[in-house]
Amino acid sequence: MKRIGIIGASGYVGAELLRLAAGHPDLDVVLATGDSMAGEPIGALYPHLLAAYSGRDFDAFDLTTIAAADLDLAFFALPHGASQALMAAVRNVVPKVVDLAADFRLQDPNLYPQWYGEPHVASHLLPEFTYGLPELYRTEIQGSTAVAAPGCYPQAGTLALLPLLRHGLVDPATLIVDAASGASGAGRPPKPNTTFCAVDENFAAYGILDHRHTPEMEQCLSAVSPDGAPKATVLFTPHLAPMNRGILATCYARPTGSGAAPSTEELLDLYRDHYLHEPFVVVTAGSPSTKATLGSNTVHITVRSDPRTGFVVAIAALDNLVKGAAGAGVQCANLLLDLPETAGLPLVGLYP
Repeated sequence: MKRIGIIGASGYVGAELLRLAAGHPDLDVVLATGDSMAGEPIGALYPHLLAAYSGRDFDAFDLTTIAAADLDLAFFALPHGASQALMAAVRNVVPKVVDLAADFRLQDPNLYPQWYGEPHVASHLLPEFTYGLPELYRTEIQGSTAVAAPGCYPQAGTLALLPLLRHGLVDPATLIVDAASGASGAGRPPKPNTTFCAVDENFAAYGILDHRHTPEMEQCLSAVSPDGAPKATVLFTPHLAPMNRGILATCYARPTGSGAAPSTEELLDLYRDHYLHEPFVVVTAGSPSTKATLGSNTVHITVRSDPRTGFVVAIAALDNLVKGAAGAGVQCANLLLDLPETAGLPLVGLYP
């Protein structure tokens, strides 16, 4: 068994890590910190975890305790900005880490003040981190000791558009991503716009033109664009949907060149070939839905060619707390720890 710690286990992503670890054949949760809940029973805050964590309390964050725990890997499931201050110290006592916040996703430290409103306080550590999208950086993750797991929106947008960019079929400067997320994406602490009364029977855009996941998508999609192609530019508009979990991303792009774009059937065949060996990507001719991915680590994707408008449309659905967060983290941890990549990760969703 691999000994793991979860730093920030009392949030929604931390709770999802606890759930996935409970069903993992090779992971043993030795430490689960939750400073705001330290000393409180895990099952009192999250009754669904009682069967696996009865009698366990949330631990306080303490470097001496972390060092003594002899961890093989630590997950960070903290709000943005918190990992930066702790990472160097934890890396000194834990050989491998997976950060689930945005602290180490962007390679360029100059982007943090622009998109996150403050400078990066541990920019010297950025080169040590591999971006944790196995469908794009599997080999790099396997050879790494530190991984920055992707954001939920960037996973949906990137995986939906990646085959089009990889094969040079669309103009990287014309990318549009419209996506909607369930309220759990905002985290456990209550906020005025995520209370039941605010979310129920409502659908609203937010972060218009300046959402912090924009440069993450541009970084990924620029990396897969053909040599000589312009830098990927993404117009991203997120929406808050009246549901607990799920992301649906509808993405648009203009084809390259002056000729006709490939047909829908040709694009679907391209996507099926591209993702043929990806265990957690389903390419479907139907319309992806958040309900179909609920509780799973699988993303459902489709693509269409519209000869009337000239646009190509790609759609992706995933569970923002599993494939969009904790599941992606476990998938990366499996690669870091030389475990089967699919170990402990649900392939199918819950229905109804």
